[in-house]
Amino acid sequence: MAGAKRAARGKRGKAGAPEAVDPATKPTPTGPGGVPLPSPVAGTNLIIADIVLRAAGGLLKDRLEKGLLVKSHGQDKADKLVDGRGVASSLALWGASRMARRSPLGLAVVAGGLAAKVFYDRGKRLQKKAGTKESPDSES
Repeated sequence: MAGAKRAARGKRGKAGAPEAVDPATKPTPTGPGGVPLPSPVAGTNLIIADIVLRAAGGLLKDRLEKGLLVKSHGQDKADKLVDGRGVASSLALWGASRMARRSPLGLAVVAGGLAAKVFYDRGKRLQKKAGTKESPDSES
């Protein structure tokens, strides 16, 4: 036991001692490709990366939504639809996307709900179209 302690310490007890590092000469942490990171604290770098990615993702999502709506509804209506969302619809969309991401069952529930909504809207449109064709015949 005593021999193990002596061997661990090394020659004269100084071999295992850490060298003093001057904080001014401490190397800055670098990311992939040797680019210096904004902070030496890993948690801070994760928070910064999360904020940047969420902001960029949100901007990309808004641009994509507007781009899809412009073709069928025009620029003014697309801006109104995307930018004019209320808190309740934003929370509902967030909850649905979160549920769809968490499990295959959640994805099935959300996809089934969306399919039901598409079929409901299509049925209403066909019913309205059929109602306009029959209305002139029923008046005569």
